Amino acid sequence: MNNDYLDPINSLHVPELADTTFAMDFLIRAKEAVRNTAVALTETSSPDLRAMLRKQLTQSITMHQEITELMVEKKWFHPHDLKEQYKLDQLSANNTIMVGNMNLFPVETNRKGMFDRTPDEH
Repeated sequence: MNNDYLDPINSLHVPELADTTFAMDFLIRAKEAVRNTAVALTETSSPDLRAMLRKQLTQSITMHQEITELMVEKKWFHPHDLKEQYKLDQLSANNTIMVGNMNLFPVETNRKGMFDRTPDEH
């Protein structure tokens, strides 16, 4: 992959990379929901609130499990195969470095001539 972010060749596999990124972010958020709900459950003394939080905790655990199973099925996550997970993590790190090295904000930012008319002056 070259450093020209406008080159269409650089868009290959981007949808798949986006899907894996979104799924991992969703998994992390589900894990945070489990942890935060468990903490809230230990901090409350109201029986009604404890019942509601227990239900929420069960739902959060179920959501985390469903996301994990989807990611394992799609081979986006390998929680029981550290070698394969390491390969995915390395690929992600290399992609991050590559995008970081792209000149996404060129020095020349003049947009003159890109609009169909001049803006109205007030």
